[in-house]
Amino acid sequence: MNLPKALRLSPTWAPYVFVSPFLILFLVFGVFPLAFSLYLAFQSWEPTSGLSAMRFVGLENFVFALQDEWFWKSLKNTAWLALASGVPQHLVAIPLAYFIHSSFKRLRNGVVGAYFMPYITSTVAIAILFSSLFSTDFGLINLGLRTLHEVPGFGWLVPSEAVDWLNDPDHIKPAISMIVFWRYVGFNVVLYLAALQTIPKDIYEAATMDGAGRLQQFWFITLPSLKPMIYFGVTLSVIGGLQLFEEPFILTGGRGGSDQSGMTTAIYLYRMAFDFNDFGAASAMSWLLFILVAALTWLTNRAFRPRDSSV
Repeated sequence: MNLPKALRLSPTWAPYVFVSPFLILFLVFGVFPLAFSLYLAFQSWEPTSGLSAMRFVGLENFVFALQDEWFWKSLKNTAWLALASGVPQHLVAIPLAYFIHSSFKRLRNGVVGAYFMPYITSTVAIAILFSSLFSTDFGLINLGLRTLHEVPGFGWLVPSEAVDWLNDPDHIKPAISMIVFWRYVGFNVVLYLAALQTIPKDIYEAATMDGAGRLQQFWFITLPSLKPMIYFGVTLSVIGGLQLFEEPFILTGGRGGSDQSGMTTAIYLYRMAFDFNDFGAASAMSWLLFILVAALTWLTNRAFRPRDSSV
C-alpha cells in the first residue's frame, strides 16, 4: 500500500517519531516532576491558594529543614530501620543462596520462588498479615514468646507480658525491621544465586583437589566472586532503606506511630506536604534526602572499589 507523499516519513525524522511516545511520557512524568520539585524547594506555597500564591524564599526551606527536630528524628529512624533490616538481609541471603545453590538441583526453582514470593506480594496484604501477627492479645508472635517464656531456661530471654509491638515506641522499629527483612531477603537471595551460577565449577573442583573444604571454598572463592553482586545488592539496600515508606506508613496509619518512633523521612516529607500543606519545605527535605542517598551511594562505591584502582 502506497501512502500519500504528505504522510510519508523521511528517514531522518522517522526514528524520532517512533521514539517520541517514550520521550513525551518521560518528560511529563519524569523530568517535569523533578524540575518542579526543585523549583518548589525555593518557594513558599500552599496548593489550595493556586500557583499564583507561590513566593520565592531562597534557602529558607532548607534552613527550616536542617533546624527541624522532627526532620532529624525521622533521619535517625530511617537510619535505624535501614541498618536493622538491611544488614541482616545480606548476612542471611549470601549463605542461604550458597546453600540453595550447592544443595538443591531439581527443586531449586521452587525453593527460590518461595523465598521470592514476599517481594512480589502486595504491601497492603503484608501489613494486614503482620498487624495480626503482632497483635498484643491474639498475635502469634506474642503467643510464641509466652510459650518460650514457660520453657525452663528460656524465661530470662523473653518478656513475661505481651509486647505491644505496634504502639510501644521501643518495639515499633524492631517490628517494622522484621517485616522489611522478611520481604526483601528473598530478593537478595535471587541476586546472589544468579551470581553464584556464573562462577566456573572448575575453580571449586581445583580447590577440592587441593584439599579445600566447603568453608574454605566459600570464604576464598565464593565471597570474592560475589563482590560485584554484593556491591549491587548493598547499593539497592542503601537506596531502598533511606526511601522506606510503605511498610511503616501502613502499619502506623500514616502517622509514624507512638512518639513518631516509626516515622521515616519519606513519611515525614509526605506529611509535610499533604498534612501540613507546606510543599516548599517538603520539596527541600526531599532534595536533602536525595543528597544523602547520593553521598552514601558514593561511599558504598568507594568501599567496594578495588584497592589498586585509581578511579
